Order: sequence, then C-alpha cells, then structure tokens
Amino acid sequence: MSDREKLFLLLADAVVAMKPGRVAELARQVIAEGISAEEAITRGLAAGMRRMGEKYAAKECFVPEVLVASRAMYAGFEVLRQHVTGGPPSRGRVILGVVEGDLHDIGKNIVKVMAQAAGFEVVDLGRNVKPAQFVQAAEEAGACVVGMSALMTTTMVRMGGVVAALDKAGLRRQVKIVVGGAPVSAEFSRRVGADGYAADAHGAVLEFERLTRQ
Repeated sequence: MSDREKLFLLLADAVVAMKPGRVAELARQVIAEGISAEEAITRGLAAGMRRMGEKYAAKECFVPEVLVASRAMYAGFEVLRQHVTGGPPSRGRVILGVVEGDLHDIGKNIVKVMAQAAGFEVVDLGRNVKPAQFVQAAEEAGACVVGMSALMTTTMVRMGGVVAALDKAGLRRQVKIVVGGAPVSAEFSRRVGADGYAADAHGAVLEFERLTRQ
C-alpha cells in the first residue's frame, strides 16, 4: 500500500472513530504532501462516512454516533475544500424534505450527510414541507431525485400528494422519488407511485445511486 493510500485509509478511519481533530490534522497532512484534495475527500472522508452508513444500517451504531462522525468529516472538508481545483462533477441534485405536518427530521438530516458524502448536491427543505414547495425546489434546482420522509402514519399519506403534484407539474419524467421513514414500507412506496423506498440513510443513498444510473 502506497503512502497516499495509507493516508486515505487513516482519514476514513478517523471519520469512523469520530475524531474531528485527527481528521483535520490528516487533512492538513494531505495538503502538505501535495496530494489531491479532491481525491482525499472522495477516498478518505466520503469513504469513512459510507462505512458509518453501513454500520448504521447494520445497527452497529446509532444516530448520535453518525452525527458526530459527520462533524469529523466536515472538519476535514473545511481544510480540504480550500484546495479543490476542479473536483469530480456532482452526481446530481437531490431535494430532501419532511412532508407537511411532520416535524421529525433527524433521519432526513442523516440522509443529507450521507448523500453529500456520496457526491450529490443536496437542497434541504427542512420539515413540514408542502407539496408546492417540493415542486418549486425540484424545478428551480433541476433535481434528479426528490427524497421525502415521515415519522407518523398520519403524515406519511401526504407523500402521495407530493407525487401527484410533481406529476401535475410535468416533472415525473426527469425526477425520481424516494420515500422513507419509520412507518413507510416498500409496499406503501409503490402504492403512492414512488420510484424507490429506503429503510435507512444508507439505503436511501443506494437508491439515489441506483435511480440516477438509470
């Protein structure tokens, strides 16, 4: 293994270990040694967050650990982004939001971190988002995916209204829809006309990747 490969691995390990100071130190080492900042972001920081996503999906870690790991990733990103000269192109823009009437956004926030680490540009609409807001954001951003979440059975039914609004606006050909949240199921996603379903943040990013490859 080359020295640069070892450095990328150390970066990923430090993200998984949730150590912002160590990540920032390694990021500065990347710059000092003249290694590509873009490559360090992709093969170090993003790789570490992907591993955290896999651990989260396997229930080997929980929400607080993922959030601390994301802070570690951003500590390195703040150092490296000043030295990005071109970087890989975005994999596309993703709109994220919690549907109208629902204020539970921890899961959505984790999806945001994971999607950014995977190379997607994310437009975060927050919580209690009306169908018209999803439509407006998708149009303005030129989004390829809209991701919706809900944590209550009383609000998840609003997802169908968002799908209908996107269809009425003529956006369904270019915009894929992924739904998730504790009460949501794959069967429900098919029923409301979504293109994909994710049980957790790691699964959501895998769905974004699958749908944007089509």
